[in-house]
Amino acid sequence: MPDVVTENHRPMVTGPGVAATAETRLRAQVETLERHLRKRDDQRRAMLHIAGDLNESNKRLADQRKAMLHILADYEQDRRRLARQTERLDNSRRALLHILQDSYQDKLRLEASRKAMIHIMGDLQETTAEMQRREQELRDKQEQLVQAGKLATLGELTTGVAHELNNPLNNIGLFVGNAVDLMELAVTEKEQIVRELRAAMQQVRKATEIISHLRTFGRAAPVSRELIVLRQVIERALSLMREQLRLREVEITLDLGPDEPVVVGNAIQLEQVFINLLTNSRDAVADSPRKAIRISGSVGSTAVDVAVADTGHGIPAELKGRIFDPFFTTKAVGKGTGLGLSITYGIIKEHGGTISVVSPPGEGATFLIHLPLAPTDTQETSSC
Repeated sequence: MPDVVTENHRPMVTGPGVAATAETRLRAQVETLERHLRKRDDQRRAMLHIAGDLNESNKRLADQRKAMLHILADYEQDRRRLARQTERLDNSRRALLHILQDSYQDKLRLEASRKAMIHIMGDLQETTAEMQRREQELRDKQEQLVQAGKLATLGELTTGVAHELNNPLNNIGLFVGNAVDLMELAVTEKEQIVRELRAAMQQVRKATEIISHLRTFGRAAPVSRELIVLRQVIERALSLMREQLRLREVEITLDLGPDEPVVVGNAIQLEQVFINLLTNSRDAVADSPRKAIRISGSVGSTAVDVAVADTGHGIPAELKGRIFDPFFTTKAVGKGTGLGLSITYGIIKEHGGTISVVSPPGEGATFLIHLPLAPTDTQETSSC
């Protein structure tokens, strides 16, 4: 074997021990090299794993980047929507400011209107009080006018009433004279004297009824309303006018039917209505060939209709719209006041009814009165 040279350039000692030591070193170097190789293999495998993990990370990073791009796109859309909403919100805010400004102006105008309304209400209350006062004055004057119309009617009835009172007074004088003669002749039949005195008392009661009726009709009518049988009102009006109509040879026909209509009203005022209509018809037939007045009636479910017709010359068409006006009359001066039909119209209206006139040419005039009936329960309560 050749000589081994050491690091110090000394010749190596050969021999069995040296060979073993060299082999051991070589083996150690081989093992070291193998360890290095295994370590490098492990590192290479680790690098391969890391490269695989890096590829996976790159893939995940690419997916995340794509997701981020989608998120950014969605964010951009949301940002645009938010910008539009912000713009609309700004517009709404500006509109709200305008509304608030308008509301404030409206509030100011409302406050001014409220103050004006307070002044108007004050003026309205004063006006209402003034109107009520004037209405009361008008009502008082209307009542005075009605009373004046009644007194005028009584003045026209004086002649007829005087004749109507003369009859019972003459009869009283006759019966009392007969009784006096019987007593002066010493007639012992008391029954005959009593009959004469009772007949005289009957005539006294008749004259008393006439005077009482005149006094009742002549006094101011109360404003109260009560249940009234309309037939009785018409018959009382006829009782005051009958003698006057008889003296003027006026034929009277009364046809009210079998019913007994009941109305709510003032008996004296309604009696004045029919006296005024009878007086008007009496004057209308004064120059007619046939002097006749007809009073008829019909009862419906809720109202009663009464017609007062005459055989006079009728009312010209151009005057029909004026006959109910105050102080309008076609009679000569001194023959009428023009208040009768006007007062009649006012009384019927106050009773919730209507009055109209129908006058065909040459067929006289017919006054139609429409009055509401009293409620059925009221009539039953009154009759109980």
